[in-house]
Amino acid sequence: MVRKRRSIGLASNKDTWVRVEVRSPEKINGQGWNGTEISSMLDGVARPEWRQSVSWSDPDQDLMWRADETDFVADHPVKSGGILTIYPDISEKWWATLRSSLAALSKHSTTRRATPHTEEITQTRISLAISQVFGDKIDAMVEHWSAAHADLNWANLTAPECTLLDWEDWGMAPRGLDPANLWVNSLAIPDLADRVYQEYKEELESKTGKIMMLFLCADIVNAPASYSGPLHEPARQAVERLVKDLQL
Repeated sequence: MVRKRRSIGLASNKDTWVRVEVRSPEKINGQGWNGTEISSMLDGVARPEWRQSVSWSDPDQDLMWRADETDFVADHPVKSGGILTIYPDISEKWWATLRSSLAALSKHSTTRRATPHTEEITQTRISLAISQVFGDKIDAMVEHWSAAHADLNWANLTAPECTLLDWEDWGMAPRGLDPANLWVNSLAIPDLADRVYQEYKEELESKTGKIMMLFLCADIVNAPASYSGPLHEPARQAVERLVKDLQL
């Protein structure tokens, strides 16, 4: 059984995987919460195949529940929880699968808007998050949007075969969000962060990519160093460069 903040996942007796999620009703307005189901339209992406789902309301607790059944993935997440601090044993084939999957994903178009941490990502959200931490002299205007997983971290990537898990929040997002997310979650291992950066250099060196890196670093540098641990100092150093590049 895999327990997360708002979900539980476990293997079924049919050699499939079932993920049960709970949200408050206001969190399913707009695009809804059928990301895993709608991800079945994505070609060329290494992901578990969706099979079926069911949802129901719990008016007594003012909650909504949903269960999705997908193919079972035998490989484990690279890092199931916490901060990755040891370079993972991943192959060149693994990197190639990730590259091709994200490239295929970015070519899809959808009416869905990505919802990192269940909150829709908008220009207003990005500008506010950056200005609250770094002031109002940062050019945070996003120029390019594309389809993104929106929660790409080492807990949602398996090895030795690369599979992208947890598709509930995918949708249109600023180009570079996924590489920036993986880069931020790799900062405790400089060589790994550099590998991610080199793999996605084109996206991360674009204006929108730099905005995404700064957007994700904002939470880290704005929190006590004890909260983000080994991510704090490398994020702070990266912020100095990013702020300089994006200042008006």
